Formats: sequence, structure tokens, C-alpha cells
Amino acid sequence: MSQSVRYGDRMSPSDALLWTNELDPMLRSTILSVMILEKPPEPARFERLLARAMDRVPRLRQRVALDPLGAAPPRWERDPHFDPAYHVRRVRVAGDGRLRDLLDLAQPIAMQAFDKDRPLWELYEVSGLEGDRTAILIKLHHAVTDGVGLVRMTASLVERSAERPPDRPEPAPSLLEEPGARGAFREALSALRYRAGDNLERTARVAGALGAGALRALRDPLGTARDAGGAALSVARMLRPVAEPLSPLMRERSTGVHFDAFAMPLDELKRPAKTVGGTLNVAFVAAVTGGLRIYHEHHGRPVAELRMTMPINVRAGEAGKRAGNQFAPARFAVPVAISDPAARMRRLCEVLAKQRAEPALGVLDDVAAVLSRLPRTVSVGLFGSMLKSIDFVTSNVPGPPFPVWSSGARVEEMFGYGPLSGAALNVTLFSYDGRLHFAIATDPAAVRDPDVFVECLRLGIEEVLSVG
Repeated sequence: MSQSVRYGDRMSPSDALLWTNELDPMLRSTILSVMILEKPPEPARFERLLARAMDRVPRLRQRVALDPLGAAPPRWERDPHFDPAYHVRRVRVAGDGRLRDLLDLAQPIAMQAFDKDRPLWELYEVSGLEGDRTAILIKLHHAVTDGVGLVRMTASLVERSAERPPDRPEPAPSLLEEPGARGAFREALSALRYRAGDNLERTARVAGALGAGALRALRDPLGTARDAGGAALSVARMLRPVAEPLSPLMRERSTGVHFDAFAMPLDELKRPAKTVGGTLNVAFVAAVTGGLRIYHEHHGRPVAELRMTMPINVRAGEAGKRAGNQFAPARFAVPVAISDPAARMRRLCEVLAKQRAEPALGVLDDVAAVLSRLPRTVSVGLFGSMLKSIDFVTSNVPGPPFPVWSSGARVEEMFGYGPLSGAALNVTLFSYDGRLHFAIATDPAAVRDPDVFVECLRLGIEEVLSVG
């Protein structure tokens, strides 16, 4: 775990919104990481790795404390009753220990809500996989971090070699530096100070922007007016409610989830992306949209466009070292009916570039701060109207480009499952050691034949691989 990551004592406005959305079970935001090891980890060595992770990552020993006045976002405080034995669990997979058996075990784990009085994570060491392999499941609340942040956090659980590292005493965590429980009066004062400081900081930022804008307005009044109107429209697009899914097929929603997974070589998908001058992410989204076109045609319900959510990583500079969520949940329609994969990738290059240039991305934290001050039922209702009609989610998370080990056991596969948050399905791409790992989460009410969808997704990948 990088020591440069900064841990504040309060949730950011974006983190707080993810936490608040828990009021609606359909918007529950749980991340599940699946690591498959070639063999069982050495027990004593794995215990040391776990202890190191809990020492280096403060969030693993902190719980959420709500502000009684509602003047500030929830606060992270050290759990005085922290019990590692509650969070670390050892289970054995049922059946023959195939990947399907492991995913069947993982599904109910991902669906269960966290105990809100404890730190928001669980780790499962799963034995009994075929070939004497072991799996490590890490379940984390999205309010703690996003996918990129999870990669940072789990760095304490892996090593660059199978060799046993030399025994070095780990520095003991300074509990005095961690926020602990506060009395109601102290918490109220802290919340009011936060609100005052936050208002002052945001006012100064707006004033600075207005000052710079005033100078520009003197030089280019029409251009300034256009930019201001464009930013307002961009924020409106970000918050616009959606009445219903674009898909004529995947329309029902539930609180259930079904997992599937497969992997392929990284270079295979990079080649067609380079052919059209695009990125790996463009080829990935083109493969998913191609699979969705084939799936809808299979059911006799063709569709021209579907609405997608794609998290855009906004980490930059010093702000990028802050722990927590740093992504913009872009929502937009993408073409599905383009059967030529090269043409589809070229069109997606344009669509995705436009989304990354949205002015609202620069004011995301300010928008989240405003929304977090609404009554909780109002903000949850707003997000429900934004998210429950999303057709699908794609997420591309870069992992280690080299092999890693955990307590002497090589990590063979890594899959990361993102939350549905009201969408019909979520396909998360995780790259590790020259391979791409597709983690597919589907809502059983929306996708009633997940095996068929996975086969259609594979066909969509084959379409993209044919380019070049």
C-alpha cells in the first residue's frame, strides 16, 4: 500500500452519496474482488499479510459515524470493538470446486448488506477448488473506495515473489492519529467547523473562477457565455432523470445478482483497438455492445441504442492521492445496431471522447456536495431516477501488469465485480499479468438466461477480434 495515499477523517461528498443510497436496496453498492491462487497460501504468512494490511490501511479498522445534525458528511472513526475474526472468514466451496461453484458461493455474499456498526469489508478464504487451488474473496463497500482504489488497498495482500520476505518489524499504527468516537457536543462542533470550512473553500474556488471568468468575459463575452451555458447543460445532463430503459428486453429489476467470468490474452483485444486508432477501452465497449446487439437479436428484439454508465477516473495531481472514490459516473447512449465492428469502434471513439470532455467532470465534487445536503430520501429518490433505467455498466480497471503472489501462492486469475446499482448488467474488465478478466454481473430479473448472454458477449468479442 502506497504510503502517499491520504486518509481524511470524513467521507467526501461523492463517498457520502454512495453511502446514502443504501436506503434503497436496489442501489446498494458493493464491490467484490476474486483472486484465484494456484495453491493454498501459507497460513502464518497469510496472517502476517492480513495484519500488515490492517495496519497500513486505516479504513479496514474504521467504521462510519453519522453526523447527528446533518451538517457534514459521515465521519470515519476507529472501531473500538474491532475484531479481525469477524471480517476474515474461511469456507469451503461446494460441488466439484469449479469456477461455477465458486461464483455460486460468491453471489449471496455480494448481495448481503454490511453491518453498519463495523468496518465495511469482509475477506473470505475459500478452499476446495479443483486442482487444490484457493480463492480469496474481498468484499468492500463502494463508499470506501472505487475499483482503482481497491487495487491500491489490496497491494498489502500480495507480493512480487514466491520467496519468503525477510522478517522486518512492521511499524505499529498510531491509533492516536486516527479519529475515535466523539461525544455528541464535540461531534456537533466538528460538523459545524467542517461545514463552515467547506463553504469557505468552495466559495473561494467559485470566486476565483468568477474572477478569471470576468477577465475573460471582457475579452470574449460571447465565448464566455457559451462556456457557462455549456457547463450548466453538462451538469443538467449528468443529473437528468431517466424514465425507462432503452432496451425493450432487459426491463425488470430486482435485488439479485448472477456472476459469470472468463479470461483472454490482453494483446488480442489491443490489436483491433490500434487498428482503428482507439484504446483498449474502446475495443472493450465495442465488444460488450456487439454482444448486446447479438443478445437482443437472438430474442427478436433488436435495438439501435442502449444507455450505458461508465465510471471515468478523475484522479489527478495531489487530489489523486486522496483515498476514496474519484470517478465520474458518466451516463450516455451508445450505438448498438452497428454490425461492422470497425465502424462501431470508430463511432465509440467519438462518443467516449465527447463524454471525457464533459464540463461537468470538473465540478463533480461541488455537485456532489450540493446533492449530499438534500434530505436523504430526496437524494436517494433522485439517484434512483437516474440509475434504475440504465441498461448496462462497463468498467475498465487496470491491475498489475506482472505476476503477484500471496503468501507463497501465485495469483492465477483476478476478477472484479462492480455493483449493478439499478442497471440490468455490469461488465468489469480487469487486466492482470497480460490477461483480461471479464467479470459479468447480471440482474436475474433483467437477464433471465445469463448463459445465453455470456455466449453472445463472446461472439461480440470475436467480432472485434476480426478487425485488422
